[in-house]
Parts: sequence; structure tokens; C-alpha cells
Amino acid sequence: MGQAETGEQTAWTMFWEQNPRGGASGCLPQGSQFIEDAQRKVWQEFARGIPQGGAVLDLATGDGRVLAWIGAAGSDLVLTGVDLAPTLPLPPPNVTLEGSVAMEALPFPDLSKDAVTSQFGFEYGDTARAAAEIARVLKPGGTIGLMMHRGDGPIVAHNRTRREQLEWALEDKAIVSRTREAIAGSSDLASAEPYASATAAEGHERFGQSSPAWEIPEAIRRTLLMGARAGRQFVIDTLNAIEAQAGNEIGRIKALIRASTVADDRESIIEQFRAVGVGPMETKTVEGETAKPFADFLVLTKG
Repeated sequence: MGQAETGEQTAWTMFWEQNPRGGASGCLPQGSQFIEDAQRKVWQEFARGIPQGGAVLDLATGDGRVLAWIGAAGSDLVLTGVDLAPTLPLPPPNVTLEGSVAMEALPFPDLSKDAVTSQFGFEYGDTARAAAEIARVLKPGGTIGLMMHRGDGPIVAHNRTRREQLEWALEDKAIVSRTREAIAGSSDLASAEPYASATAAEGHERFGQSSPAWEIPEAIRRTLLMGARAGRQFVIDTLNAIEAQAGNEIGRIKALIRASTVADDRESIIEQFRAVGVGPMETKTVEGETAKPFADFLVLTKG
């Protein structure tokens, strides 16, 4: 496992540990219920083409929501999801989730699946190797559904903005490291509070109260005030936790942006599938009430 893959596995493990029911945790823009509604509709339409009792495999499954949507529309389907992260939320009803599974090395027999799916997951992997593994486990006539990021869509744009705000707080303002330095060897924890307060005010003015540019320094400001009673170790532990969580989110955003670049090269992905005997059936844009496409949905079939 490469260094980048290990870092992403750690980042997503932390995400699912902190969001056991699949909360967005900043990943989606505000008012994004339309995104989930549009996704559900696409997957339930896809499910109608899966034979009764068919075996469905979902790659990079996360909390298994795609399988839950498919299961609600299908009939007696055998639903299995795999993910690189070792720790996953409790699965939805009638869904089996398996962690620590790479899509490039699937632990399933040849010709064992009637459908393979992925929502914002396939493009994170080695797509050529993953395409070969999908073709190996898929039965002849089986279908593949891939919902993939669009580099020009609102999800990627939102995350680019969050990355800018996170890096402003952690790097430009160095809020965590400067707070650590200010309290090192000092009995006066409150001496670091003015800088945290000023940074929170600046983050609010520049980026808004819902931004991490305000949330991070504001959390540190409150931690410093609480430290008078909770003690120095509480402050240090909280600083470490804030830094780790923000750093992991930056890592996930970097991976998302890289994946969107891979996904935008649709022709390369289609050629990788053709090379292993899988051909495209259709590609359609996925959009919600804003009429701004946030994903493309690629349907393929094995000859």
C-alpha cells in the first residue's frame, strides 16, 4: 500500500468514525438535500435493471447508502459493500459491509456479481486495475453503474473553498501552532486568547460564520477559556484533535480534487473497460434543482 493510499485510508477511517450515520461533515454545500434526492432517484432507476435475487457489489461504499437505495427499489437482492477504510458505520438493513478491501483486489469469486456500483469512489482508485477486477467478478450481461465527480460541479467547488479556508486558518494564520507556542512553558493559558479571538473575528469577516476559517479559531478561543478550569492537558489534547481533524479534511479534499480530474477523463475510463470486455451503454449528467450538474452517471455492461 502506497503512502498516498495509506493517508487516504486514515482520513476516511476518521471520517466514518466521526460520522457513523453518514453526515456530510462539510463535504457537501449547504442546502444540498437536492443532491441526495437526485442520487437516490438515479440509483433506484438503475436497480430496476438488476434481476430478482441478483448479487450487487458496491465499491468504496462508505455507509452503504447506495445499497440501501437500490435495495428499496430492487427485489430480494444480495447487497454487499466494500471500502478501503477498516472502520465503517453500521450497515443499513439487509446490507453487508466489509472494510479494508481495495477495489483493485476484490475478495470475490469470478462471475459472482450481477451488478457492480460505485458513487464517488471508483475514480479514487487505480481505475485500470479496478476495471479489470470489476470485469472479473461480473457475470456476462451484468451491469455497472458509476456515479462520478465532475470537476466543474458544485461539490468540487464547495470543497475547494473549504480547503482554502482550512489552509488559511492552519497555515496562513497558523492558529494551532501559534497557540501551542504561546502556552508552552506559561502558566497563563489565557495569554493566547487574544490571537485566537482576533483570528476568529477575521475569519468571520472574510469567510462567514459557517466557515472553518471561523470555526477553528473560535473553538480554540473557547478551549483556552475553558482551560482555566479544565487544565493545560485539556487544552493541548483539544489542539491536537482540532489539528488532526482539519488535516484529515484537507487530505480528503485533495483526494477529491485529484479524483475529479481522473473522472473528467471519461474516454480513458471507457477505454479501460473496453480493454476487459465491458462496453458503455449510456452516460448522463446528474443534477438537482439548481440545474448545475454535480456528477455524471456512467452505465456499462459486460458482453
